[in-house]
This record gives sequence, C-alpha cells and structure tokens, in this order.
Amino acid sequence: MNYALTLVPALDRPDLLADPVRAAIAGLGLADSAIQVAEIDPELADTAAFCERYQVPLEESANCVLIAGKRGGDVRMAAALVLATTRADVNGVLRRQLDVRKASFASREVATGETGMEYGGITPLGLPTEWPVYLDAAVLGAERVVIGSGVRRSKLVLAPSVLAGLPAATVVDGLASPVGSPV
Repeated sequence: MNYALTLVPALDRPDLLADPVRAAIAGLGLADSAIQVAEIDPELADTAAFCERYQVPLEESANCVLIAGKRGGDVRMAAALVLATTRADVNGVLRRQLDVRKASFASREVATGETGMEYGGITPLGLPTEWPVYLDAAVLGAERVVIGSGVRRSKLVLAPSVLAGLPAATVVDGLASPVGSPV
C-alpha cells in the first residue's frame, strides 16, 4: 500500500470524522491502527479524482451507496458497499435483499439527514443500526480498502474484514457488476 496519503489512527483525528462515524469506530474496540484516516482535499473526494490524485487503485477504493426501497407505504433503507470498479445492482440484487417492489438511490436530503454524514463521504460505519449493510463479496478480496469517513475532507483505510464484522453487515455474491457491463 503506497498511497499518497498520510495515515494516522482514526481516533487520533476525530476532527476528520463525522460524529456517528467516530462513535462507531470507538465502539468497535479495535486496535488503534485497525482503522486509519487521511486528510484529503474535499474537492477531490469523488472517487475518480481522489484515486488519481492520491494514487489509490480503483480496486482498493470502495463506494457506499444508500438505497431506499418501497413496499406498500413502508420505506426500507439500506447501504451497499461496492468496489469503485463496479456498480451496485440496485433494481435486481438489492431490491430482492430488501424485499421491496421498487428500489432507488436515496435522495441527498435523506442520505445526509438520516446519517449525520456529508454527501460524498457516506460510509457503512455509523449508519443507523436498523439499516442493513450489504457488502459485495468482491470487496473482501482486497487486502485493505479506502472508504468514506462521513465527511468529504478525509478517507478511512481498513481491512474489509472489519466491515464484514459489523453487526448489520451481510456479504452478498454478485451485489455489483463491473462498470461498463450490463446489470
């Protein structure tokens, strides 16, 4: 891992974490070095620009998307974490996982309002506990992944096994397909 990032233990820099993310990391009780954080230029928080500037391979960058599914009058929320080289199958796999008739990406207002995180920095750590977190199985193939920190001005680096160990996490084969391929 030779990223162009200065990494420090995440809890050493609480100013680089959204409040719910900081609380979630503290609650995991992991070794200080298990989850690291790096300050970045918030203008470069979007995946392609971030990976290019900070020399992070797309295969080691993961995106968290929030999904809203509807069944009758109920709205069911979930998160999906997929590698940056892939896209989540929202209307196939995720719709079936949520057991809803229709699924779509959550609106910006819902994403930020319900999570306490900044748009473009959403991460599986610190989401509402009742929301399932679906991890594409391909994420677990990376030694380490770079994900959001809840704010646009930093990124987290951690082993995918930390994410798979979250209480709300479920690993799903085929959750995402390579970018450019039909879903």
